[in-house]
Amino acid sequence: MKKYIFCLIGIVVLIVGSILIYNYQKPKSNLEKIRVAEVTHSPFYAPLYVAIENGYFKDEGIDVDLILTSGADKVSAAVLSKDVEIGFCGPEATIYIYNGGEKNYLINFAGLTKKDGQFIIARKKNDNFKLSDLNKKEVLVGRLGGMPAINFNNALEKNNVDNVKLNYSVEFANLTSAFISGTGDYVNLFEPNATQLEKMGFGHIVANVGSLASNVPYTAFNTRLSYYESNPELIKRFNNALNKGLAYVANHNSVEISKIITKQFPNISLNDLVVIVDNYQKNDTWYLNTSIDKDHFTNLEDMLIKNKLIDSYVSYDKLVVDLNDSNN
Repeated sequence: MKKYIFCLIGIVVLIVGSILIYNYQKPKSNLEKIRVAEVTHSPFYAPLYVAIENGYFKDEGIDVDLILTSGADKVSAAVLSKDVEIGFCGPEATIYIYNGGEKNYLINFAGLTKKDGQFIIARKKNDNFKLSDLNKKEVLVGRLGGMPAINFNNALEKNNVDNVKLNYSVEFANLTSAFISGTGDYVNLFEPNATQLEKMGFGHIVANVGSLASNVPYTAFNTRLSYYESNPELIKRFNNALNKGLAYVANHNSVEISKIITKQFPNISLNDLVVIVDNYQKNDTWYLNTSIDKDHFTNLEDMLIKNKLIDSYVSYDKLVVDLNDSNN
């Protein structure tokens, strides 16, 4: 019996010792984890995924933890509640929060996309589609006050189309399923949902919204004012990684880009991904660097005011910081 006990103790000691040795020898990570709430996961944000897959964030000592958080309102809520350190969504959310009187408001420190990434999906194929075809039709556009709906309104206005039934009742994450179930005559979707819906036979891509609307800082990275003030170097390094991702997509073709980000989209074939990325690239979707153009920000506020979502302009310098400026 004693012999059995001694053997048992010996085994336990060996196991514990092995664990201790493994933990001691295991390389310690010096990367700082940053949680990022992304408004949707789409090839529309290819420069971000290039920065992740090419190790640009790791080069800057950062481990990015992406958390899908559908809707800019929910992204900004996650940042404000400290569930994440950084939000990635439309800058309109930061304007609403500032106007709401939040003292620890959100600042935009890096732009990524300067055009709308949505595609208009019709139930029937139409190779000669015009925006005027939407007259008297119901279009699912997402949440009232959200960037997709705001920018689509801008596209309609620029093209003098004003008799469209805009359906704001369907949440962003449910647009595809609502359209499949029969709601609406048209729906606006980002990739890969647009292509996947078309391949399933439930609709046809007829136009790109970005080519029809004004340039705006469509999607940008934001953080709490206090977090930025406490971690300026960390935010700067995050920005550096994004700039490398933007530089890569500006200097490589859609095939090269798609091969790098394919791990981010395991349910999309490489061929489909190449087509999607190519469409965004041809549309001049991305900024060349993370600096948010002041005129683009003004365009956004013009839209918000015209849609009666804000009463007056908020200073660009209050809500936007240019980390590529040598003074910052």
